[in-house]
Amino acid sequence: MTRKPFYLLASAAILAMPAGAAAPPFDTPASVAYMIDLSSGAVLYAKDADRRIPPASMAKMMTTHVAFDLIKRGQLDPNKICTVRPETWQQWHGTAAGSLMFLSPGEQVSVANLLRGIVTLSGNDATEVLAECISGTSEAFVALMNQQSQAMGLTNSHWGNPIGWPDNGVTYTTAHDLATLAAATIRDYPQLYHEYYGLRNFTWGHTMGTNQAITQDNRNPLLGRVPGADGLKTGHTDEAGYGFTGSAEQNGRRIIMVVAGLSSFNQRIEESVRFMQWGFNAWQSRPLLRQGQQIGEAQVQLGSASTVGLVAPQNIAVTFPVGQGRNLQARIVYNGPVHAPIARGQHIADLVVTTADQPPETMPLVAAEDVGEAGFFRRIWIGLKSVVGLA
Repeated sequence: MTRKPFYLLASAAILAMPAGAAAPPFDTPASVAYMIDLSSGAVLYAKDADRRIPPASMAKMMTTHVAFDLIKRGQLDPNKICTVRPETWQQWHGTAAGSLMFLSPGEQVSVANLLRGIVTLSGNDATEVLAECISGTSEAFVALMNQQSQAMGLTNSHWGNPIGWPDNGVTYTTAHDLATLAAATIRDYPQLYHEYYGLRNFTWGHTMGTNQAITQDNRNPLLGRVPGADGLKTGHTDEAGYGFTGSAEQNGRRIIMVVAGLSSFNQRIEESVRFMQWGFNAWQSRPLLRQGQQIGEAQVQLGSASTVGLVAPQNIAVTFPVGQGRNLQARIVYNGPVHAPIARGQHIADLVVTTADQPPETMPLVAAEDVGEAGFFRRIWIGLKSVVGLA
């Protein structure tokens, strides 16, 4: 099969704007940084985004993703009660154990509260207890993490433990993969994402002596500082430095950002806020297609119909620098003709939007309807047309 591009001149004309300059400049002391606009799929910034790095507690995004998947499938009840094994508590308590939910040995905690302890408090104890509760052992849970990670296409990631605890390089990821993971969590589990991410604080455990309830703030540096911020996860170890994978949505436009290798807690706050503000303020997004809107057709091979409509599976937009509008060209690209049968909603083509000085933005297009395989007589007719040159 050949790669067949179809240029959408009418759509390009609608989007035509005066040519502009290059992307808006941005620099950061973070050794690794990445930003993507999910409304268009446009990568707004990338600095060493495919270099393997230790994720620290940002690994807990993968742990949470696995739990969300099991909940969605009906294989894990958020109300399930997990028991804190004394051995697990012994390993994960005290100042050397890092961030904690402050669980107690023998304590019984629901999956829902453990997830809050993981996402909001970055509790290492909560993470280990949840992993053991779901899979029996931490090692078995890590196998689930790697299985889902590979299925998601995180080809530069590997998980050696559910916490992100330093393990001599066994656990690694990239900024690109962290953004892909964040996008998948937001896209595939929107209700669970909004339920568990973005809490300003969470109360669990009691102080020794006075027995006062312990309330800890969410470490997300965007909360309360950037409108629309609602996730995701910080991370810090001596090996990794200070990192953060964050997301915010404003006026229907969602951005995901990753920074890593920063030198301090306060620098992480400053750079995260500045980076996200740059994403929203220096770039703008323009609607291109409505969900379900048909934009073209694809040729079909040996199908009950010779063509199938191509529609947007979701609202699609194009992103470009503020005040730097440019001539845009859009084209449909697919491997064709597409072989029947084709299912309605099947991803069979891409809409590629190009500009003068920005990387192409690629958005999926799906089949507007089912197309079955051609019947016996239609196959004969298609063959006859091919022989006489009418096909």
